[in-house]
Amino acid sequence: MNILIVDDEALARQRLRVLLADMPELSCQVIEAAAVSQALDILQRTRDKQAIDVLLLDIQMPGMDGVALARQLRQQACAPAVIFVTAHAEHASQAFDLDAADYLTKPVRLERLRQALRRALLLQGAAPPAPAPATAPQSAADADFIIVNERHRTERVPVSHILFCRAEQKYVTVQTLERQYLYDGSLNELETRFGMRFLRVHRNALAARQAMRGLVKACSEQDGEHWLLELHGTQEALQVSRRQLPLVRAELLGRAP
Repeated sequence: MNILIVDDEALARQRLRVLLADMPELSCQVIEAAAVSQALDILQRTRDKQAIDVLLLDIQMPGMDGVALARQLRQQACAPAVIFVTAHAEHASQAFDLDAADYLTKPVRLERLRQALRRALLLQGAAPPAPAPATAPQSAADADFIIVNERHRTERVPVSHILFCRAEQKYVTVQTLERQYLYDGSLNELETRFGMRFLRVHRNALAARQAMRGLVKACSEQDGEHWLLELHGTQEALQVSRRQLPLVRAELLGRAP
C-alpha cells in the first residue's frame, strides 16, 4: 500500500511515520508532502506507477487547503482514499460530506489510525491488513465509560451499555438498553476514544459493533430507497449512508454467527 502524508508541519508528518512503522501487519511505502501543490505533483507523477492508495491529509495548510484537495480528487476516477488528520474537530461533518474514509484528530492514536486504514482499504476494495495482536488497555484515560450531566446529576454511563449514538441538532443522544441520555461531547470525540467499539454508519450516527443485527432495505418519500441498520436491544433502526454501506456489510459478514 502506498500512503501519502500531506501536512505542512514536519513534526506531524514524523508522528504519522512513527505510527505507521508501529504496524508490522501493514506493508506500505510512505511519501510526504508539505503542501497541497506538492501533493498534486506527487499524485500526478505516481498515477501510472505506484499509485497512491491512501492520503493522510491535514486540513488547514497555507495556500490550497486539504478540503479543496479532497474536493478535487472526488471528481477523479480511481482516486485515493482520503483520511483527514487535523486538530480541528469542527470540520468533521464537512469531511464526511466529501466522502472521506475517516477523520482523525491530533494527536493521533495508533489504534484509531489502524482502524482508519482498514476502513480506507475496504472502501477501495482491497484486503485490509490482518488485525494486530491484542494489547492491554492503554490507560485510565481510555476508561470504558462516558460522563453525562443531567440537571443536577452527573452520571457515568458504561460504553458497553451503549447501543448507538446520534447527533441531533446541538446535542448527541446516547441510547442504552435502559434509557436515552444527552451527551455534551461530539460524535467525533466518541469515535476517537472508542473506535474499536463503535462503527460510523452515517455522518450523524455511530452504532455499537456488538449490537449490530442486520440490514433492511426501506423506502420513503424523503430519502427514497435506503438501508436501515437493525440493532439488538432496540426497535429503533439507524439509516446507513451510501458511503458507509460497504463497511457496515463487511462488519456484519465478519462477525461470527
